[in-house]
Amino acid sequence: MDKINVENLDLTGYTIPTEHASLLVIKAPKGMLGCGYINAAVADKLNDAAAIVSGVKNYDDMLNATVHTVSAAAAELGVTVGMTGLEALKKMQ
Repeated sequence: MDKINVENLDLTGYTIPTEHASLLVIKAPKGMLGCGYINAAVADKLNDAAAIVSGVKNYDDMLNATVHTVSAAAAELGVTVGMTGLEALKKMQ
C-alpha cells in the first residue's frame, strides 16, 4: 500500500506484482482507477465505481493515461471515457 498525494488529493495505491506485469489500483474515497487487469463488468455487478486505463507501468502512468472503460457507478459520479486517470479520481472524491 502506497500513499499518493497529488493536487491535494489523498489516495492509496496498490501494486501486486505478477510474473509478467503488475496489477495496479489507485483508490479514491468513492471508487478506483485500475489498470487493464481490473474488469469493469465485475465492478458493475458489485455496483463499484471503477475507471480503467491500459498500458501503464506505475502510478504516474495511470494518472496521465486516458480512461477507456467506466463502470456504471463511476459514470454516475461523472467519470467518462476519454478523461485522464487523475480527472477520473477527482470525480471519485
